[in-house]
Amino acid sequence: MAIEDRDNVHVITHALARDTLSTLRDTSTAQVSFRKGLVKLGRVCGYEIIDGAMETEYVPVTTPLTEMTGERLTGLDNVVIINVLRAATPFVEGLLKAFPSARQGIISAGRDDQAGMDEDGTFPISIDYVKLPDIEPEDTVIVADPMLATGSTMCAVLERVLDNQPEPENLFVLSAVSAPDGVLRVGEAVPTATLLTVALDDHLDEDGYIVPGLGDAGDRAFGTD
Repeated sequence: MAIEDRDNVHVITHALARDTLSTLRDTSTAQVSFRKGLVKLGRVCGYEIIDGAMETEYVPVTTPLTEMTGERLTGLDNVVIINVLRAATPFVEGLLKAFPSARQGIISAGRDDQAGMDEDGTFPISIDYVKLPDIEPEDTVIVADPMLATGSTMCAVLERVLDNQPEPENLFVLSAVSAPDGVLRVGEAVPTATLLTVALDDHLDEDGYIVPGLGDAGDRAFGTD
């Protein structure tokens, strides 16, 4: 399993994930390649979650030559993936290649950049649309957003996801890049969540953007400014 524990966050160190992230960071990566890169990264992260969190059971298998005992994954039918619109859409597309039977939820949430960052390092968050499946205690819930910056958006999203729902067996907050501020804030707000990221970056700039980061993932994926 290519996941390392680093204080309050778990870093996915798979070589293909690191290679893909380098492509995403590069300013020369065009829109289509950026979007495809997010899909690829989501798929790799999904496989790492399977390897790290999913259990297997022994089952009888009949091959063309003999009887044997094989292994099957359990829990693949008990997965919920939450898409934090809009940047997470290609990221989630990749996750669905690893979890094709997952139930899906959508939350349209974003920070008010014009309002600016508060003194405590947070942004006002607006949530415009929420459509979530029921969560069961045996579920693995993955809340996906490529960027975990201040943690303001993710905290607001998790509040909606967990509202009047049973605590799932596994709760993952998955990002491509994270800032220490966001990791700390989300970890304090929802200590039951496992924070997964491909890179823990250096810091946030004065506008609340991750450095070195990869820019605005939504704009780069969808060709908007």
